[in-house]
Amino acid sequence: MARKWTIQDIPSQKGRLAVVTGGNRGLGLEIVLALAGAGCHVVIATRDDAKAQAAAAKVRARIVDARVEAMALDQSDLGSIRRFSDSFHSRFDRLDLLVNNASAILVTQGKTTDGFERHIGVNHLGSFALTGLLLDRLNAGKDARIVNTSSTAHRLVKGIDLDDLQFEHTAYKPMEAYGRSKLAALLYTFELDRRLRKAGSKVKAVAAHPGYSNTNPDKGGFLMRVATSIFAQPAEMGALPQLYAATAPDIVGGDYIGPGGTMEMRGYPAKVGCTPAAKDEKTAARLWTISEALTGVSYLD
Repeated sequence: MARKWTIQDIPSQKGRLAVVTGGNRGLGLEIVLALAGAGCHVVIATRDDAKAQAAAAKVRARIVDARVEAMALDQSDLGSIRRFSDSFHSRFDRLDLLVNNASAILVTQGKTTDGFERHIGVNHLGSFALTGLLLDRLNAGKDARIVNTSSTAHRLVKGIDLDDLQFEHTAYKPMEAYGRSKLAALLYTFELDRRLRKAGSKVKAVAAHPGYSNTNPDKGGFLMRVATSIFAQPAEMGALPQLYAATAPDIVGGDYIGPGGTMEMRGYPAKVGCTPAAKDEKTAARLWTISEALTGVSYLD
């Protein structure tokens, strides 16, 4: 891996097709800009059509001949995910890259359309369902990759309580819920990689995290906002790990990419580690079974 890998190191993406969830702002928009700049045809998948169209227009204004478009997707609604999948299938016969970037971050307690706690619903179950529904198109892609987004926050929780995913019996704490959902993203990614390889699929499942990035400057209390403004790296740097995972030639299934600086908070992309809880295969297999039951989406059995 190059010591200071940047978007200039992205190989040509001409002829490739990508879906980036939450691609209308922050990290997602930076990912869309970089991929489109490398020649990729990018679908911005997000729930706010006006913002998605505005983001697509911004990309076209900055990049000559950019191939970018918007499609409606609310990752907190399984019905919307299925409608997106149906529309995508009617238009495209393959998918080369799925970047599951959309995230709920430190939201107040509440439920998704389907009754899931919002962090686990968006950050894991939504991605689980979308990936499963698009897997046939990914299998038809070239060097196809699934990039799931985790966080260093997965290190802040001891584990994931699979008997209380929805915080029905546990006092709700936004950081705990967020950390568990990002731990779930890693458990899912590694289990997906194992199942893809067992099935003989060439699709790669990888994970990435942005470190401490200034993508939600209005989140948290006053002190947290001040700290973010001073210490966080800009969104274009925070997007590099996901872009590396999505495009670098040396990526293999099961890789986890984050900033290579101190405590993985800042810096250029590097392959990073995770907690033992994220590598627990029994927990991952059980989470997979529960995710199938909750979403109604089954794949790679």
